[in-house]
Amino acid sequence: MNDERARDDELPLRERKKRETRQRISDIATGLFAERGFDAVTVAEVARAAGVSPMTVFNYFPRKEDLFLDRIPQAAELFAAAVHDRAPDESPLTALRRLALRLLDEGHPLSGVGERFPRFYRIVLASPSLRARARECVEEVERALAAALAAAGTADPQLLAALTVAAYRTVFVTSARRLLAGDPVAEVARDHRARLATAFTALERAEGTASGG
Repeated sequence: MNDERARDDELPLRERKKRETRQRISDIATGLFAERGFDAVTVAEVARAAGVSPMTVFNYFPRKEDLFLDRIPQAAELFAAAVHDRAPDESPLTALRRLALRLLDEGHPLSGVGERFPRFYRIVLASPSLRARARECVEEVERALAAALAAAGTADPQLLAALTVAAYRTVFVTSARRLLAGDPVAEVARDHRARLATAFTALERAEGTASGG
């Protein structure tokens, strides 16, 4: 989280203001969704509460669902950047493993583990449109990762991207279910880390076998 703020501080003032506005609108929308349910809140109500026009809301969020699932573009960027910006002697999977563990250690919203996440998951589960959009978001992240892997010269980047995203999603969903069941956050986080390590080890082994290593 500190790294994220540091990167924001490096942006031009206008870009920082746009990001702040986007985050403020999303935060207000999330509060309304938590209070009344996603499907019961309109974009016009979000705009009114945020002190902006509905057009301004749509300028930042093409769909109502994106008001709540506002971190998906960042997820696609982070996965792609982990591959693009890795060290010369580092494999894409090693870089992606390092990213996943860093997000968990930072308590980043994309890690999926923390005290606030049960509320998030309940809102998503209660809305068919949010669940459908979440599935689309997974596909968007997968496409971004596949493009990054292709640029890195990875053999069969689409397959590796699909396997990586599926592995990450499986660990994520398991932890979400445990948090909803009331399991202690620290225990879930510990097991989440162990399952991530197992998943990436399996991915690395599969990639090595496929490449004849």
